[in-house]
Amino acid sequence: AAVISPNMSIGVNIYFKLCEEMAGLLKGYDAEIIEAHHNRKKDAPSGTALKAAEIVSEKMGLEKIYGRHGMVGERPKKEIGIHSVRAGDIVGEHTLLFAGNNELLELTHRARSRDAFASGAVFAAKWLAKKEKGSYDMQDVLGLKEGKKPI
Repeated sequence: AAVISPNMSIGVNIYFKLCEEMAGLLKGYDAEIIEAHHNRKKDAPSGTALKAAEIVSEKMGLEKIYGRHGMVGERPKKEIGIHSVRAGDIVGEHTLLFAGNNELLELTHRARSRDAFASGAVFAAKWLAKKEKGSYDMQDVLGLKEGKKPI
């Protein structure tokens, strides 16, 4: 048995669930993701940002774009922008913005230490020890899928 997830943090996986809920409620809003990590991170955007974008784009029927540069023209309604920052010793920050007329909603997760990922992995391993063969994700571990009772 295995737990496969782009991020093992319990908080990030709650963030994913809230991204889905907000996307279902705010269909007429513009959606953007801004993520930040330390200056040694090799990939951009992060797997966590990609997963959040996947969740929101599926729920809202949006096309994913990566950053903007130059004369891009007016923002199309059917896109979600994903923007990456690499600086200093930022462990990991992910913000999902929903912007409407005269208002802005933001959902942010900030990891203050890599311990958040390790403790989530330990939690998942203990949960997994009682499971049959198969592939699971952190939504399974935390009981966040439809019809399940959360942790």
